[in-house]
Amino acid sequence: MKRTNTQKLGEVIRDFFEDNTELYEKMMAIRIQRAWGEVLGPMVMQYTRNLYVRGDVLFVSLTSSVLRSELSMCEDRLLKSLNEYAGSTVIRKIVIR
Repeated sequence: MKRTNTQKLGEVIRDFFEDNTELYEKMMAIRIQRAWGEVLGPMVMQYTRNLYVRGDVLFVSLTSSVLRSELSMCEDRLLKSLNEYAGSTVIRKIVIR
């Protein structure tokens, strides 16, 4: 017996996320939060106090003013690296506090 209604798993997942955009956005926000630790490493995570995504903006609270100013100067490169790690353009701006 041959199945006539078959789809590849990737297509099924893509269709699911097209129907559930809120879930997809939450998943991408989690990817960006993980990317922060992977891209910047454990030393920066040590000084990271709060990290969350709201809309297309990443909000980061740091305990080190020196690190804050260093990351602010290379914000464009950091933005590109985080989006590349996530696999798509999730964030368009980073607010470092």
